[in-house]
Amino acid sequence: MSDNQQKDTQQVILCDMCTEEDRKPARKTCMKCEISMCVQHLQVHLTTPVLLQTHPLTEPMACGTTKCPQHGKLLEYYCLDDMTCVCVSCAIEDQHRLHNMKTFSTAHKELMEKLTAEQKALRVKTDDENVSLEKWEKSEREKLGYSSLRLIEAVTKMRDISLTSVCSSVTARMVSIKTSKSSMQAAQNEKDTFRFLQMYSQVHRDVEKAKVVDLRKGLEHGSDRDKLVQEIRQHGEKVMQQARDLWGSLLTLVDPDQELLCTRPDLMFKPQIFGNGMSLSNDNRRVFFSSWMGQCNATLLISSTLSVSNFQRWQVCLSKDCDWTIGLCDKKSAEKLQNGPMYGLCCKNNQLSSLWTDECFDASTESSGFGQQTTAERKLSFSSALITHQEDEENEGPVSRPEMVEVFWNFAASSLSFFRRSGLHQREEIITIKMSINNWDLAPFVQLEGSDVSQSQGKCRCGGVFKKNVRKNSLGIAYCNCCCREMISSRRITEVVCELM
Repeated sequence: MSDNQQKDTQQVILCDMCTEEDRKPARKTCMKCEISMCVQHLQVHLTTPVLLQTHPLTEPMACGTTKCPQHGKLLEYYCLDDMTCVCVSCAIEDQHRLHNMKTFSTAHKELMEKLTAEQKALRVKTDDENVSLEKWEKSEREKLGYSSLRLIEAVTKMRDISLTSVCSSVTARMVSIKTSKSSMQAAQNEKDTFRFLQMYSQVHRDVEKAKVVDLRKGLEHGSDRDKLVQEIRQHGEKVMQQARDLWGSLLTLVDPDQELLCTRPDLMFKPQIFGNGMSLSNDNRRVFFSSWMGQCNATLLISSTLSVSNFQRWQVCLSKDCDWTIGLCDKKSAEKLQNGPMYGLCCKNNQLSSLWTDECFDASTESSGFGQQTTAERKLSFSSALITHQEDEENEGPVSRPEMVEVFWNFAASSLSFFRRSGLHQREEIITIKMSINNWDLAPFVQLEGSDVSQSQGKCRCGGVFKKNVRKNSLGIAYCNCCCREMISSRRITEVVCELM
């Protein structure tokens, strides 16, 4: 007997009222009597009005599964909320008492209708999806094919121009070699001494000219070469742009969440805390710090002129000379971040940490004129964790600080992801934080603090550290002298510490 046949035999439920010698397959199982009956023994349940009304029948099943494992009572109802069979005690007294309860027959009917409707909707959606998938595939193939063709044509054109020009130049240079060979051959064939001596001076010039010929170098110096170099550079820029477009299209096709590194002019900084040494560019996209004026200390919100739907993404370039925190905070508590919820990535002393806020309720009992009253106070708890390399023996220890960070806020998934940007289409995930608080007015923020150089010292571009014995010139600009004898103006050591990309 095969395995499938054995399995079918084991699944057959036999009548509990037949004799052991002649047990027939059961047609129905009585949930109340907890017995399975064949066609003959089922007649009593079908013809007796009391049994027909009070004894629910179901498809043949093992009778051991008809009782509630918690209360030991007969399973008579179906909980639509938890999608499970329950007894009367579960339905009235226990965790299902406030749920949507149905009898087996009613639940069976409603769920069958629901399945039928869902099957119909799914069939229509599948048909629509098949049509749209065909159109999408055709569109993507045409788009990628066009990009590939343009790239191939541009590369082929640039190759042909270069090779044709260099081949022409090499051919012209080979004339000197061929001429020297002809001259030497003619001189060697000349038997008359006088004529040989007369020919030798020209042969010598041809040979010397052939010796300096270099077939490995490109074009000869001149306007032709300069023109060709300029043309190759122009075509090369187009080739690189087309290659980047194709590269980006392929990445986006495979990973739709992959965002190309591009400028978002709609983003700008909105200062909340701004130290004396801090200043903003005219477009509010770059933050400057001058150590002459004070410590690096700023908290800025990132605002956008465009409306967002399912997600928000921004990229920030950060200086390596200051500590920073980036992420999301409550708009009302931006001036003091600890007063509200916050999720972020923190870089302090060149070590990365993740920050997140949990919401908890502290129950307290108060006395009033009507007796004691229990209230729940809403509180926030802050947590942080050092970010280290996971399951990577070669890179044990903390993750190194990034210079460019991409932040992706997924509204639907309630998650905040941080990526290290190292190239046009290259990014590496640092960490993803699951957010537990969603009913606050959160906004992107950047916090800058600290400086590697004290207020009494500065850095020269020679690498030396100088004391700020500040003087002012006739225009009122502060300056001092470094040990390398260079006069350093306060304007020259103002640097960009944060920039929106």
